[in-house]
Amino acid sequence: MSDRPCLVWLRDDLRLADNPALSAALAEGGGIHVVFILEETGEGVRPPGSAARWWLGVSLAKLASAMSLRGGSLILRRGAAEQEIPRLVRETGAGSVVWNRRYGPARETDRRIKERLIADGVAAKSFPGALLSEPFAMLNGAGQGYKVFTPFWKALRSRYEPPAPLPAPTRIPSLPPPPSDRLEDWGLQPVSPDWSGGMRAIWSPGEDGAHERLAQFLNADAGYGQARDRPALEGTSRLSPHLRFGEIAPAAVWRAVRSAETAGRIAQDDAEKFLSELAWRDFCRHLLFHDGELTSLSWKRDFEALSWREPSSTELKAWRRGETGYPIVDAGMRQLWTTGWMHNRVRMIAASFLTKHLLTHWRIGENWFWDALTDADEGSNPAGWQWVAGTGADASPYFRIFNPVLQGEKFDPEGAYVRAWAPELARLPNRILHRPWEADPAQLATAGVRLGETYPRPIVDHAFARRRALDAYAALRGGSHTEGQDP
Repeated sequence: MSDRPCLVWLRDDLRLADNPALSAALAEGGGIHVVFILEETGEGVRPPGSAARWWLGVSLAKLASAMSLRGGSLILRRGAAEQEIPRLVRETGAGSVVWNRRYGPARETDRRIKERLIADGVAAKSFPGALLSEPFAMLNGAGQGYKVFTPFWKALRSRYEPPAPLPAPTRIPSLPPPPSDRLEDWGLQPVSPDWSGGMRAIWSPGEDGAHERLAQFLNADAGYGQARDRPALEGTSRLSPHLRFGEIAPAAVWRAVRSAETAGRIAQDDAEKFLSELAWRDFCRHLLFHDGELTSLSWKRDFEALSWREPSSTELKAWRRGETGYPIVDAGMRQLWTTGWMHNRVRMIAASFLTKHLLTHWRIGENWFWDALTDADEGSNPAGWQWVAGTGADASPYFRIFNPVLQGEKFDPEGAYVRAWAPELARLPNRILHRPWEADPAQLATAGVRLGETYPRPIVDHAFARRRALDAYAALRGGSHTEGQDP
């Protein structure tokens, strides 16, 4: 047993169960202090966007309550970790500091902190807990990071064995805590105006909420492989915000899915598909690990020379507000604005519309999603945008330009999703719902739709936009392009 306390530094791992750093600290046998530092500046630090700040505030409150019930307390500090961690070591007399690793550019901060602590005679140790696989250990035959997802997934699937579960502690040794910020003073919750009502209505941030969400998904029997592409269905897990804040460990999700598969509650094909999506999250973080500029530069650097357009303020506002005139795009952007989340299939359609139809740089869309998504992840968000734009690793081909009409008709054939988020179109018949500009005057009148008034006309013609994008991409590649079919 150590006679000096251990400091546990939480980041994107706001949970008590399956938390390797916390378990290691408790195993030392002495008292512990647990701290969360709100880092908003510094090398590699990307402050959370507005929706993520809302989630963070609720999640921290839930975590503090769970710790209090076990005799512990959560210390809150705001500032640069390189200053706050040494300060906390002095204030608490900690003999060791532990944390779970992060893999983006901010890991350089962690490295410097570890070096300083060790030089000062304080033990410092980091643990894996955020991913299924460590980026520095998951390499291809050439000793490099994977650049294509399929071989990455095959390698991970063949190698991965989830660690044994680490139960949440029943008791956290109590020590007099050093000074702590008050959570309410951080201003994470919107007040004037309070735009979080739509998020509060559907989300339950925190560790308990994460496990409840996983249990609901595994008991739904929705047929994930097919239902996952239908935005009107509850066919996805909606675990992404919980995973982003580490309220549940990916290893715990893996174990639960395999257990449900063994018990016959989820089909093998559905289990495999879902776990591959969990692995895609890993893949994106691996890309970020090997390319710290993934958020700012195209992974395929030659795409930096693409002749992106500067969108007009009218175009950009229409896309952000869900007023493009294309129902499936508008429904998705309104769902995002209201709930802080958007169905993944619709994310691809909305991103394709911005980058291909409006020929707008993916960074503009990525920044908007970073601010509006509760699950904005430093790896998945830029990697997803670059996949759609054709600039990223294992990306969608540059000539794939989603037709928002065909996508809507294919994945929302009954129109339930569009009707939920664009109710002004609700009375249009299915056959015309995804292309209201083709409705005849009588159909529009019956449905109470006045194009240009109650619902906008398309802000750009699909055929024109498709040709413009293909020409721009072809110019980058020397004047030739592949036509392909509208997907």
